[in-house]
Formats: sequence, structure tokens, C-alpha cells
Amino acid sequence: MMEAEEKEHITEEIKTGKKSGQETAANLLSALFHPFLVPLYAYVLLFSFTYLNIMPIQYVAFVLSIVITFTIIAPMLFISLYKWMNKWNWKELSERKKRLIPYVLTMMSLTTCLITMHNMHFPHYFSSIIMASFACAMLCMVLNFRWRVSIHLAGCGMFIGGLLSYSLLFPFNPVWWLCGFILLSGIQGTARISYHQHTLLEVFLGFIAGMFCSIIGILFI
Repeated sequence: MMEAEEKEHITEEIKTGKKSGQETAANLLSALFHPFLVPLYAYVLLFSFTYLNIMPIQYVAFVLSIVITFTIIAPMLFISLYKWMNKWNWKELSERKKRLIPYVLTMMSLTTCLITMHNMHFPHYFSSIIMASFACAMLCMVLNFRWRVSIHLAGCGMFIGGLLSYSLLFPFNPVWWLCGFILLSGIQGTARISYHQHTLLEVFLGFIAGMFCSIIGILFI
């Protein structure tokens, strides 16, 4: 009897440890694919794999500092302040009806970034990344009135759409990058469905919204 209970206890510990490890991996992947990071990744790839790699490091650092300020620091700061004022935790803030103001705050930060880039006469292929992010935030906000779309999958879709778009504007082969990020997007979507954070429809809508806005924003706006 004691041996059976001990075996059951060990089995439960193994299952718990496995689940904890899976959750840690899923949370890490979610952090890496956070939509706020997508513009930064896009600029890093542009400066790494196109002719822009001839730019001096001071110019690269200057551009990236603007991107980090207005696409990561500012929206995170404003959203955190909004959460603190309402005494909500991050889980409460992710509820569909409470996501409107964070979307608006994000779009305000992106608008400020666009104005800054315009005043500094940045080339269009720089500002188009921010424009695509703004369009994605707006579309997700509209969809949020009906569905709690996955913003993480929107970020994945934006990255894949951006790779496709910039492969047409610059002479580089994105096949291996596309394969890798499509695989990671599938893992990300599966994780968010498995842990009941989103439904299949919400994951699909987020991905399509991100890819659509990225392609339209970079190639046609």
C-alpha cells in the first residue's frame, strides 16, 4: 500500500515538473514574440541582412534607440501605469473588455514615433514598419470588440509578413528565416491554445491580422 502511494506521488511530481517546464518554455516564447519587440527585430534584420549593414554603428544605435523608446519603453510604461491606477494584475488586464485603453496607448506611442521619424526625414522603408505596427494595433482593437485576438500571434504574423515584404524590396533570400519563424509561430499558437489562453479562432485571427497589416503597411502604404 505504501509503495503504491509512493509511486503515485513520484508520478505526480514528474507530471507537475513536466508541466512546469512546458509552461516556462511557453512563457519564454511568448516573451520573445511579444508584439512590442517585433519592430525592433525588423530593424535589426534590416541593418544585418541588407545593404544597410554599411551604415555606421552610431547611426544604427540612434535609429534603434528611437525604436526602443517609442515601441517598447513608452507603451509598456503607460500600460503599466494604467494597470497600477486601476489596481489590476496582468491577467485581469488581458480580459477582452479591458484591452481597449492599452491598444489606444500603444497607438499613441506609435503615432509619436511616426511623427519623430517624419520630422527627421527617415526613409519610407523605416517608417513603414511603424505604420504596419500601428495598422495591426488598430485592426486588433477593432476585432477585440468581438474576439479576444492573440496579440502574440499578431506579432508572429507581422514578422513573417515583414520578411516576405522586405524580400521583395531588398535582394535577400528569406526562406530559412521564414521556415524558422513559421515553425515558432506554430509552437506559439499551440501553446496558447493548450493553456486555454486563446481559442483556435483567436489565434488564427491574430496571425492573419498581423501578416495582412505587415504586408499592406510595408508594400502599399
